[in-house]
Amino acid sequence: MKKNKFGEMIFAEEDLCNLLMQGQDVTQLKNLVVDPSINIERLIHFVQEPGDLLTWTFPHGSDQSIPEFDAVRINKWLMPEEYHDLDIAKYVLDLCTSQAQLQRVGEELLLYQQYNLFDLLRYLKYLVDVMKTYRVIWGVGRGSSVSSYVLFLLGVHRVDSMFYDLDPREFLR
Repeated sequence: MKKNKFGEMIFAEEDLCNLLMQGQDVTQLKNLVVDPSINIERLIHFVQEPGDLLTWTFPHGSDQSIPEFDAVRINKWLMPEEYHDLDIAKYVLDLCTSQAQLQRVGEELLLYQQYNLFDLLRYLKYLVDVMKTYRVIWGVGRGSSVSSYVLFLLGVHRVDSMFYDLDPREFLR
C-alpha cells in the first residue's frame, strides 16, 4: 500500500486480493481508494457475488460504479495530445511507397473507419513510439493482427502482409 498526498492509503491489486483471501467483508472494501491500474476482473474471481464490488472510490476522488467508470473512459485514450490530434489516415498513407501499398492501405483504412478504430490506431502509434524510445523488445507478430498492412506500417508487427498476400478481413471482422 502507498499513501497519496492527502494521506489516504491507496490499495494495489495485491493488497485487495490479500484482504479478500483473508475473508475480509467485501462491503467494507467499497470505499477504499484503489490504484487505477488495478485488474478488477481478477478481483471478481475471488468474490462469491461480483455484485458486491459495484462501487469503488478511485484515486481521483470520483465515486462511480465500475461500469460507469468504464463508460466514461472507454473513449478517453491516455496518450499525449499530439497523438489525439494526429491525422492517422494521412500519416499511414504517407508511409506508402507504391501504388499497390496505397491501394491496400486505403482499403484497410476504410475498414478501420467502418469499425471506428482510428483512435486505436493513434494509440498503437503512440505505444510503438514509446516502446522504441525505451528500447522495449516486442514480438514479430501475433494472431490475425499480422494480416493488417496498416499495423505493419505502424510497426506493431513485422510481418509484411502484402508479401504473404494475407487478407486484412481476417483481422477486421
